[in-house]
Amino acid sequence: MTIVHSNDAPPAIGPYSQAVAIDGWLFTSGQIALTPAGALVEGGIEAQTEQVFHNLRAVLAAAGTTLDRVVKATVFVKDLNDFARLNAVYAQAFGDHKPARSTVEVARLPRDVLVEIELIARLP
Repeated sequence: MTIVHSNDAPPAIGPYSQAVAIDGWLFTSGQIALTPAGALVEGGIEAQTEQVFHNLRAVLAAAGTTLDRVVKATVFVKDLNDFARLNAVYAQAFGDHKPARSTVEVARLPRDVLVEIELIARLP
């Protein structure tokens, strides 16, 4: 097992890793809308989702992979009424690639963000 870390994503804010690679797979921790310096991104669901994907791309890159190799995404959203706007950013991030996905509305997320996304990806 290898712990994966990127300085281009926010550091873990608890006792966990940004991602773990094992047996050809990468499991990311949930990423929220924090900049690599730890500042919370304001501006609504679109801006927060864009920051989440920036962070996820950085963690994937640190492991030597990309969004094209993602097989499963789990999306936690504070308000499913934001789903269409979140989904537009999500669709743009993945393009023609369509990994399996679960989306769940939750009562609260860390730092009161609007969205958190975790991924499972195949390593090259």
